[in-house]
Amino acid sequence: MNALVLVAEDDPDVARIITGYLDREGLRTVRAENGQIALDLHQQLRPDLIILDVKMPKLDGFEVLADVRRRGDTPVIMVTALDEDLDKLQALRIGADDYIVKPFNPLEVVARVKAVLRRATGRSDSVVIRVGPIEIDPVAYTVAVLAGDTRVRVDLTATEFRILSHMARQPTRVFSRAELIDACLPESDTLERTIDTHASNIRRKLHATGLTALFEGVRGIGYRLTTTS
Repeated sequence: MNALVLVAEDDPDVARIITGYLDREGLRTVRAENGQIALDLHQQLRPDLIILDVKMPKLDGFEVLADVRRRGDTPVIMVTALDEDLDKLQALRIGADDYIVKPFNPLEVVARVKAVLRRATGRSDSVVIRVGPIEIDPVAYTVAVLAGDTRVRVDLTATEFRILSHMARQPTRVFSRAELIDACLPESDTLERTIDTHASNIRRKLHATGLTALFEGVRGIGYRLTTTS
């Protein structure tokens, strides 16, 4: 299925131009006219990329970007005004993958979207993730623990795999339970204590391979994946 692009833009004419050009390139699009709707659609639809205007009603682009980054690593292209260099720096500091300056050429938007999607696909969908002795293959959907010449497979459920993969992309960072729910179980009404159950299962399965300290609970906050066992 072609990539889904969420266009968060309150100007209907600008949004229509962007979505029209992306549609012609075979990409799927959905529009959000304010920042709160953008966050709601991000959680519901899990788009492959977001085009995000800085000046948005309800929640501005920076607030939306910060929340998206707390949830995961969805690629984001920010749209900034011509003379607002601080907007560009702020967007990149929070975690934007790229930015486009208004007024823009729609063909440039398409080119930027394709480039960021290519980078994101390479980063998230095909590159094996390694944290210490743990090896995670997002394509084969497998997890293994390496010890010298020995490779021990770890059998995880789909939810456990998503949680471990999500955390492994930012090792040593502490993830709250709410963040893990948003990133790994977006369509469910999961309670935070359910994350504790999944985390306990992941830790138990890693312990069975000899890793006793890699997956840590952080009291009062959530969980962290360290780089040494």
